[in-house]
Amino acid sequence: MLKITVMSPEQTMAIGRQLAPGLRAQDVILLDGDLGAGKTTFTKGLAAGLGIKRNVKSPTFTIIREYQGGRLPLYHMDVYRLEDGSGDELGLEEYFNGDGVNVIEWSQFIADELPENYLRIVFKRDDAAGENQRTLAFEPHGDHFAALIQPLEDGQHE
Repeated sequence: MLKITVMSPEQTMAIGRQLAPGLRAQDVILLDGDLGAGKTTFTKGLAAGLGIKRNVKSPTFTIIREYQGGRLPLYHMDVYRLEDGSGDELGLEEYFNGDGVNVIEWSQFIADELPENYLRIVFKRDDAAGENQRTLAFEPHGDHFAALIQPLEDGQHE
């Protein structure tokens, strides 16, 4: 597991931007952790790195937002409202086997639906250390995701 401390939303976005070039269709990235800790901010950076021009907003009330126009489509999902386990009704498998990158917030609510390989990033607010300080813990599952975070591990993040 790799942990990175960020001091600003801009640093969080920069990490998302840096990971984007290594992403490919059917990749699944799980964003878990504290409310307001930077999950959507990270996704904005990821979208920018994919060349998506649209403003990325939290999909809290829509569950899935689709962004086209970049190198790959981005499917941003907030499955918090599926805590009753109705994730199978969304057709998540079609997204996971589709043409884009899948970013999922609150993944614990669809744990049974997840593919074998994914990158999980846990966001933790460090309010005692500063208003914008966050710790991002990267947990790669699969060789592709281990390789994806290697530059971050080598300290090559912006």
